[in-house]
Amino acid sequence: MLARECDNYIATHYYPDVSSGEYRWGFRCENLENQMFKDSSIDLVVTQDVFEHILHPDRAFREIARTLKPGCAHVFTVPWYYWQKTVVRAQERDGKIEHLLPPEYHGNPISEGGSLVIREWGYDMCDFIHQYSGMFTLALHIFNPYKGIEAEFLEVFISWKPD
Repeated sequence: MLARECDNYIATHYYPDVSSGEYRWGFRCENLENQMFKDSSIDLVVTQDVFEHILHPDRAFREIARTLKPGCAHVFTVPWYYWQKTVVRAQERDGKIEHLLPPEYHGNPISEGGSLVIREWGYDMCDFIHQYSGMFTLALHIFNPYKGIEAEFLEVFISWKPD
């Protein structure tokens, strides 16, 4: 729908073997931690189940805030363990992945090996986002068994850049 109804829509995906800004299979390669977009040039960023896989989410949230126009938003989903503090499962040390807990992977449409889970976001996620980006975040829990919307991790988050 966004591609069909938004004239300036740009679909992105991160491909480790493609240079930022180049296209593959109709997607522009962008690293959320270091985007090629200009400051205050984006109206809306949408990410779906990405931020649990990012090594440096502080950089990624900061970059999203940098590229958003004032008053505009980042809408995203992520598995949210609201009952616990965020758990860091892996980190980067000296350019290599250091596992702090046994590795866990989620499915990935472009990698048979899946995507390594770096974080299990907890109740402190919204504070983390504000600390590193200045954005405020609202969590919406969407549950409607009459429409078949009932499962774990149904939250949708909206972070916005203040005017």
